[in-house]
Amino acid sequence: MTARGDVLAHEVVPIATDRLDDGGAVQDPDAWWDAIVSAGSRLVARGALGDHALVGVTCTGQWGSTVPVAADGTTAGPCLLWFDSRGHAHSARVLGSASPLTLEGYGLTKVLRFIRKTAGAPAIEGNDPLGHVLFLRNDMPDVDAATAVYLEPVDFLTLRFTGRAAATPASMILSWLVDARDVAHPRYAPDLVRLSTRDAAKLPELLPTGSVVGTVTRSVAEAIGIPPGIPVVAGTPDLLSGCMGSGAIGDLEAHMALSTTAWLSCHVPKKKTDPFRQLATVPGVRDDRYLVANNHETAGACLEWVRRELFAGASFSELDSAVSRAEAGSGGILFAPWLAGERCPVNDRTLRGSFLNVSLQSTRAQMLRAVFEGVALNARWMQDATEHFVGRRLGAIRVIGGGASSDIWCQIHADVMERPIEKVADPLVANVRGAALFAAHRLGLCDLDAAAREVRVERTFVPNPATSTVYRALYAEFHSLYRRQRKMYARLNGLGGPFAASPAL
Repeated sequence: MTARGDVLAHEVVPIATDRLDDGGAVQDPDAWWDAIVSAGSRLVARGALGDHALVGVTCTGQWGSTVPVAADGTTAGPCLLWFDSRGHAHSARVLGSASPLTLEGYGLTKVLRFIRKTAGAPAIEGNDPLGHVLFLRNDMPDVDAATAVYLEPVDFLTLRFTGRAAATPASMILSWLVDARDVAHPRYAPDLVRLSTRDAAKLPELLPTGSVVGTVTRSVAEAIGIPPGIPVVAGTPDLLSGCMGSGAIGDLEAHMALSTTAWLSCHVPKKKTDPFRQLATVPGVRDDRYLVANNHETAGACLEWVRRELFAGASFSELDSAVSRAEAGSGGILFAPWLAGERCPVNDRTLRGSFLNVSLQSTRAQMLRAVFEGVALNARWMQDATEHFVGRRLGAIRVIGGGASSDIWCQIHADVMERPIEKVADPLVANVRGAALFAAHRLGLCDLDAAAREVRVERTFVPNPATSTVYRALYAEFHSLYRRQRKMYARLNGLGGPFAASPAL
């Protein structure tokens, strides 16, 4: 990419995820690196740089995931992903309390100590770095013993480029160990490290967000075919790179990701937490601002699932065509998209997906459209929580991610959320565009606001009043589904339930 965010060339390489029956979900970090080296070398070989000089390298990717790294920089085990919940029992023990003073399962004094300094807290469910480390320490001690440092994916990739193991407040957000009250001077909070029982010796060196970590090593440069010594800017998780790649970086300028998961975020001036709806603020792309953090577990993953299981692997354009043949409201069918539980605005790992109100007259096209609509109804639920959190009605929402490639899905979101949806150009690569723009800014090559203005909106989807009326009726039922059904899901999928293992997507 250029420093203006223009895409010169890109490649997409699939990465396998192993979903285990015991709630585990892992990827091979070496496969990420092999994909980067092979794709990078192909791009360079076919002249993707043209007359441009390479001035920097940076990474973006999933966060809340954990790579165990040995002292020599090799992997000590697979990466435990953000929905690997095998550490649940250990996290509950560390974060809970025998006292009746609890909050959502947390010991009250414990969670308040985390929130006061970081605006959030590790997950009771174990699906975050604390749960991962505790699981490895207790259930895979050989891996833990071989580990010199635990890294987030973007920091692991930066290590591979530079040979230096380092992290930033941005990459360490979901560890909830960095004092967020002074974003200009990042530091670990020693009391929170002790409270979480994390080994301080296995935490990475902490640098300011956007730091130049080092330069591309000679061996890596030779493997890819680029000059050695290129500066490498610390990687950013997809929330921050997505914000930058959407161009919506001003206060209360909202962006939404439609990827495997989904989120709805904007910058706000102050640190804040809503532990009941699972919203928090984290340091953003601006040094003096915070980003709203929330997450839906499954968005595009629902489309992948229905495509694989019910539509024999049809292309996404074929899915769009089928959806267009069904009327808004899908004949009254409701789809709950909680295929892997949910995080916001309810944090419940026992939830599962469902089709409701299906009849003998229901068609495959209607059921498919209900999946598209169900994800949008879930986004409306998160929108209500987010607007309550920021105390303001949001305006137009920039949309990024592979799901935004579907015009009909963008229109459904506009009609359900009753907000204009602004689809950015090349939404599939919005995250890497954002990472490139942020790195260019940190290298002094562009102004932050000027970089954001370079992001082009390809099309705006305006809510259709007639269709929105249909969706209001569906939403009136949808947002009460959790209250009505949560006890059933807890009985079926909770501890001791007949289907207690985490679902495989």
